[in-house]
This record gives sequence, structure tokens and C-alpha cells, in this order.
Amino acid sequence: MKIRKKLSYALAFCIVCGTTPAGLPRLQVAQTSTPHLEWPEVPEGKRVVEHTSFSLLFEATHRQSRWVAYVLKSEHTWGTEPRINRFLPDPQLPGLTATDADYRRSGYDRGHLVPAADMSWSAQALRESFFYSNVSPQLPAFNRGIWKRLETLIRSWARNDSALYVVTGPVLCDTLPKLNGLVSVPRYFFKSVLCYSHNRKKGIGFILEDKRSELPLQGFAVSIDSVEQFTGLNLFAALPDSEEEQIEKNLCLSCWKSLNSQ
Repeated sequence: MKIRKKLSYALAFCIVCGTTPAGLPRLQVAQTSTPHLEWPEVPEGKRVVEHTSFSLLFEATHRQSRWVAYVLKSEHTWGTEPRINRFLPDPQLPGLTATDADYRRSGYDRGHLVPAADMSWSAQALRESFFYSNVSPQLPAFNRGIWKRLETLIRSWARNDSALYVVTGPVLCDTLPKLNGLVSVPRYFFKSVLCYSHNRKKGIGFILEDKRSELPLQGFAVSIDSVEQFTGLNLFAALPDSEEEQIEKNLCLSCWKSLNSQ
């Protein structure tokens, strides 16, 4: 992605949040290649934390991840490991993630970024999905409503398309309120999904406000370019430039099965 496009994304983010996007200091973004097609571009000086089945870029000032990325394979969607409901600090981020005390009596759910149900194919992957680095504050009506509907829809797509590359996260701004004076409470969340196989290449994004909604998910679908403009991120940065431009700017709602019925 050309630097001019990165600048326009960062400026759009500033308009949305009314502040400089944390994690993009001076707009100097590392030009490193990565074998992880699901990773966004990594800002210079930042370290990606890798777990068994997902990776993340953590923002200590917000006590949560800026993004979490993973590959969702068809066989992963049939996992049978029982949900554990035990949230833990991330051992790779000692003293930096949120704790139970931050959420106690807050009125907010500990909302998964990578859904626990997507990790139920492995006991270790499921346990790691309960690390606080994979959690953001979400209102119960949002977390258990439209956010869950979107997670379920994406799993159904993975069963049809064999594998999907998924990036999800909160939209983090310096002006957000904080739980316990520490954990930022995002107003918006995003998901971006890439199907990338030799015979099928397509992408779709979603931007949702943290509130109850019974509206169809189709109304929240946007191009990946639009998600980038809203978040200041360069998503799916390992895509060849010629394909990145085409996949990220187009939004084909009919290409995604059952979207209009959810």
C-alpha cells in the first residue's frame, strides 16, 4: 500500500476519533514482509504476540489488543472442547493486560475478539482465547447479540470456503473512557474477513457500534478499504499489491452466503 494511502487512512482515523491514532507514531510503519497473510502491517518498533492459533498486537496504554488475527479453517468450526469461562492474564504480557478486578461490577462483558467457539477444536487454543489480551469491554446486549451473530455467520462461511483469514479488534482512541482508570472502553469494533484460494479471492469488513442492534448484518458490511480508513490500520498487508487493491476496494454482498438473512 502506497504511503499516500496510509496517510489518508490515518487522517480519516483522526477525524473519527478526534485524536492521533495510538500505535501509528509519526506514521512510520515497518516495511517488513511476513508469511502471515492474516496480519495487518506492523508499526515500527511494535512486537506481535503469537499464540497457538492467533496473533495479536497489544496496546499497553489501553490494556487490550489493537487487533487480533487468525486463520479459521473449516475443520476448526466443528470443535467440541467445552467452554471454560476462566479469564487469565496473558503470560507473554506480564502485568500489562486487564484483570478480573477491572471488570468487576463494571456493567461490561469481557468480550472475546477471537471467539472462543472458533478455538474449541483445541484445548490449548481455547484456553488461550480467554487471555485478557483477547478481550475488550463490550456491553452485554452487543456482545451477546449482534457481535455473536457476526461470529456465527463467519463460522458458517469458513465451513463453505475451507479457510478464512480474519482480523478483528476495537477502534482505540486516546480519548476513550476507562474501566478502573486503566482499560479503555471502545465505542466501535471491526472485523475484516479474507477468502484467499486459487479459485476464490474476496474480502469483506464490518464496523459495529458497541450497542444493541437487531438490524441485519448486511447493513454493517463495508469494504476492507473502509475498515482501514476507519481504524488507521493496513489490513492483509502481505497480499500482492495488485490483488490487495482489487480485493480491498470492492464489496460484493452477494458473494457472501446468508449475509442478507442474518
